Amino acid sequence: MDIPVEIVFHNMSSTPAVETEIRNRIAKLDRLYEHLIGCRVSVEQLHRRHHTGNLYDVHIDMRVPGDEIVVSREPHHAREKYTDPDVGIAVRNAFKAAERRLLDYKRKQRGEVKVHAEAFAGQVSQLYPEEDHGFILTHEGTQLYFTATA
Repeated sequence: MDIPVEIVFHNMSSTPAVETEIRNRIAKLDRLYEHLIGCRVSVEQLHRRHHTGNLYDVHIDMRVPGDEIVVSREPHHAREKYTDPDVGIAVRNAFKAAERRLLDYKRKQRGEVKVHAEAFAGQVSQLYPEEDHGFILTHEGTQLYFTATA
């Protein structure tokens, strides 16, 4: 990486275990994508909840040549009570999402993204409703036969 890794914590103190986990996961991202320029990770404790536990927002900003890939994993309000209140799990889930985004970006760069064929377009050239059939003129100039049940 060209730019040093930056790890910041908001509304919570840093722990060596969490910081080591983040650095290990950044090293894995660097192995997945050879041209990773830099990475910034922000971990924020959203709420202090005594009964249900704390919730964490993990924000990962990866710099690649000519672009920036951002992943933000924050708990959805409808499912907050089901969120595991562990910072390690929040970090793991955020980095799994970052790996998927980085691999998708890598596939797009290589041209490995599945390209869908153009939709076939034509124009009705002859229609015989009493006989329940007709012809469609294609963009190539040929005619295709069709029936009412087709």
